[in-house]
Amino acid sequence: MGPGEPRQPGGEGARRPRDDDEAFGYDDPAFDEHPEYPREPVYSEGPGFSPDAAFSPDAAYSPSAGYATDQRDDYTDEYEAPVFTEEELQGLGGGGQGGPRRVLPLEDEPTTLVARYLFPTERYRGEWKRHWIHLSTPLSIGAGATVLLGYLAGFLTKQNIDGLVTAAVLLWLGVISWVAWKVFDWYFDRFILTNKRVMVVNGIITRRVAMMPLLRVTDMKYEQSALGRMLNYGTFVLESAGQDQALREVKHLPNPNELYLRVVEEMYEPQAVEARLGKDGDAGDDA
Repeated sequence: MGPGEPRQPGGEGARRPRDDDEAFGYDDPAFDEHPEYPREPVYSEGPGFSPDAAFSPDAAYSPSAGYATDQRDDYTDEYEAPVFTEEELQGLGGGGQGGPRRVLPLEDEPTTLVARYLFPTERYRGEWKRHWIHLSTPLSIGAGATVLLGYLAGFLTKQNIDGLVTAAVLLWLGVISWVAWKVFDWYFDRFILTNKRVMVVNGIITRRVAMMPLLRVTDMKYEQSALGRMLNYGTFVLESAGQDQALREVKHLPNPNELYLRVVEEMYEPQAVEARLGKDGDAGDDA
C-alpha cells in the first residue's frame, strides 16, 4: 500500500482504537503491580475522604458549624419588625401637615380688613404682615430723637430758655407721632394669597390695593440678605408677562421659604392644596 493511499478499515495494518478494547493494557506486564510498590486504590476510604474529614457531619457544614439550620431558625425567631410611632410617620402622610413638608397653620377665614377685597368664588389661602424689621428705620429714628431731644431739652432748661425747650418737646412729639403712624401702617399692611391671585393691601387713610393674577406670573423669586437669613425675612420679586406691573417687589416678608412654597404650590398644584386643607370640593368649578 502506497504512502498516499488511504488505509482501509479492514485492511492490512488496521488497528482497533485503544478505547474500543476493554481488555487493552491489562495483559501488559507494565501494568502489573510491583512487589515493592503496591498500587492502592485512588478512591479508597483513607484520610482524604473519611467520614471524619472535611465533609463529615462534624465539619464545616455540621449543625454545630456556621451554616447550621438551628442557628438560622434562631435568627429568624429573634428578628423583630421595626416599630414607628405616629409622630415619625406624620410627615410622610398626605393629610394633616401637608406631606413631608411642615406647613405653618393659618387662619381659615380672612380678617375683616382683607375680606372686603375678596370676591365670593375665590378661596382664601392666607395673609401675612411684614416682618418687624420693616419698622427698624422709624423705630431707630424715634429712639435717636428721644435721646437727642431729651438731652437738648435738659440742657436748654438749665439755660432758662423756655421757648426752645417747648420747640424741642414739640419736635419730639412730631417724631413720635410719625413713628406711631409707621407702626399703624405696618399693622394694616398685608400680603394676601388666594387660589387666583396675590395682593398687597396697605395704607391707613388712603388704601392701596395691588394685585397680580397667578396665571400671569411667569417668574417668582425671593432674596435674603445675611441679616434676613438670621431673622427669617426676605424680599419677593414677581415677574409678569405684562410690561406694566402693579405688584412686582414686596419687601420684608416673613418666612420667605414657607411663603414661596405656598405660592408655587398654589400655582402648579392647586389640587394638592385643596386636599391638604381638607377642601375636597371641585376646584375646577371656581376656575
